[in-house]
Amino acid sequence: MLGPFTVDTYLPSFPAMEAEFGISRAVLSQSLALYLAAFAISTLILGPLADKLGRRLIILSTLILYVSASIGCALSEEYSTFLLFRLLQGIAAGGGLVSGRAMIRDVYNPEDAQFAMSRVTMMFAIAPSVAPIIGGWLHEAFGWHSVFYFLALYGASIFVLMLIRIPETLHPSLRQSIHPVKVARVYGKTLTNQRYQSLIFIIACYFGGIFLYIASAPTVIFDFLNLGSKDFIVLLMPLVMGMMLGAWINGRLAHRWTREKTVTVALCIVTAGTVLNSLCAYLFPPTVFSVVGPLVIYTIGTGMAMPAMTVLVLDCFPKNRGTAAAMQGFVQMVGNATLTSLAVPVLSQQPILLATGQFALIIIALILWYRMKKCL
Repeated sequence: MLGPFTVDTYLPSFPAMEAEFGISRAVLSQSLALYLAAFAISTLILGPLADKLGRRLIILSTLILYVSASIGCALSEEYSTFLLFRLLQGIAAGGGLVSGRAMIRDVYNPEDAQFAMSRVTMMFAIAPSVAPIIGGWLHEAFGWHSVFYFLALYGASIFVLMLIRIPETLHPSLRQSIHPVKVARVYGKTLTNQRYQSLIFIIACYFGGIFLYIASAPTVIFDFLNLGSKDFIVLLMPLVMGMMLGAWINGRLAHRWTREKTVTVALCIVTAGTVLNSLCAYLFPPTVFSVVGPLVIYTIGTGMAMPAMTVLVLDCFPKNRGTAAAMQGFVQMVGNATLTSLAVPVLSQQPILLATGQFALIIIALILWYRMKKCL
């Protein structure tokens, strides 16, 4: 949860941070894009390291960096300093994403891994939606600096839990070389494997469709719905519930349906939510019901798809699961960073533009899924 949690906790503090640093909303949004870019690039390095040094060591070491960077963000008095520590946060947050996914597949067979991943998705769903709610409460009570002290405490708590409770899952016989030539060769295989490439871009597209609204949450809350910093729960809590419901459904189906069938049905639900969202944005003025309702349907499909898709991705390279998870994380985070820096400033100007951006992403995902299924 650490990576996406760090994305969104400070969103309710945007107006106060803009005033303190003397910058615009667009400039402050670049701190989000920089975090995501650093997160993405770090996964490419941390993935092979996790395949060589073990999952546990990568998580523990990156958590130490994360806690330090979070404190640095809280103490920053200038925007340039804040940006530097956000970059370090992004580098550190990649360790848990890469290693955590690989650990699940280390331990479980494909069906049980999908069931376990559905539980993880339920927790993952909480992060981007609950984070702004907690951030809003902290901001109202103690100011924006407290948000980053909270993140430091959160990271430290995970470190203690990991140190005490979680063993290493990578067997010594499965450890891979980190020689640059061999690492480059593995990454080369990921770039030429059409099934793998299709899967990771599908994930980036359907998650990007909801990330558009998460990254635009300050505009949606403050400008479209005319609500306050404590009201992020109105937008984001229903999305949490939708994704958790979808993940729960996935867990129930893990031993009954194939992963391909689960993903197909999930993408149909996502498409239905996208179409309804576009119609509401075009026909009605923005209200909580017209904005949030279609997104809940969308997140149900997302929660269903994510566990099955993640297992499909990891099984493309069973001997290099850390690297496979790294490339998936890289593509997803680069996509999110691109959306944040380029698409969100343009699309968040009007509700219909946001809906159109989401619709375009889902069309791409459907085309990729259809082409991949046709080639099987």
